[in-house]
Amino acid sequence: SNDNKSATILITDLNLTADESRWLNTEVIKMNENKKDITLLLLDHHGTGEDSAQKYEWYFLDTQRCATKITYDYAREHFELNEPVWMDKFVNIVNAVDLWKMQDRENFEYGKVCMRLISEARELNKIMFPNADNNYKISLLHEATKYIDKTDAPIVLDDSIHMLKKSFFKIDENDTIDNLSTKFIVSLLGEARRDKTIYYKGYRGFLSYGVGNTSIVGNGFLLTYPEYDFIVDVSYRGTLSLRANNGVNVAIISKEWTGGGGHPNAAGGRIVGFKEQYRYDLVKQQIEKIINEKEATAGELEYKKEA
Repeated sequence: SNDNKSATILITDLNLTADESRWLNTEVIKMNENKKDITLLLLDHHGTGEDSAQKYEWYFLDTQRCATKITYDYAREHFELNEPVWMDKFVNIVNAVDLWKMQDRENFEYGKVCMRLISEARELNKIMFPNADNNYKISLLHEATKYIDKTDAPIVLDDSIHMLKKSFFKIDENDTIDNLSTKFIVSLLGEARRDKTIYYKGYRGFLSYGVGNTSIVGNGFLLTYPEYDFIVDVSYRGTLSLRANNGVNVAIISKEWTGGGGHPNAAGGRIVGFKEQYRYDLVKQQIEKIINEKEATAGELEYKKEA
């Protein structure tokens, strides 16, 4: 920007190559020569950054602490953090499991459960719903901090995982985690309708990416939003999963798109040469390319007749 406010660029847990370090250093010097006030700080623990760390004073390297602990210690030293009571203990738990310090048994065992808590929190999808997925995982970790001081804390947390997950998705009454998370996901899909709608031969579809569980989620969506004729979920490997609720024969759509097939309300297929993406819009482009090609050729599916 054009204002001359001072700014700090903070990079954590990232090991830069010599070229990357040089480029970053040069860019910051250029900005500062241009009357900016930019401070650069990199806090890392990967030993392969040794050369850069010796060369640049902004590159702080400590292989004895994980990046979470380095950043936390730095923040405590340089800022008024006013951190909650649990934070110091939690940082030591992260440190124990990140550096695999098995000798720090209590922290290590608790850290292992926390690690699984996050790695198995797969109900949401970080490409489709990055904010909700982030909130979900952070809220699980926040809940996990409440058990740290309990007797046999790792076991207590382990026994509570299912309940913690359910409590995130629960809005009013209790239900199975499948039903609670489906309701939550369907409402997220509903909020995203504007830019995730596709049309094929006049039929309205919803395109999701990597959501999975299409039988439950897809049917939940179609019941909630009956104006949609079908929903299609593309997996990260390019597998298609289509669902309808008597609005259109998705077996024919799948056959026309990819040579796939199935049943009128549930079908599947596979996009040959699909490129895995970390951006939804690039997936949509690939699907719309197929749609445009297939709509241009005569197929079995008739165009939707206006009601």
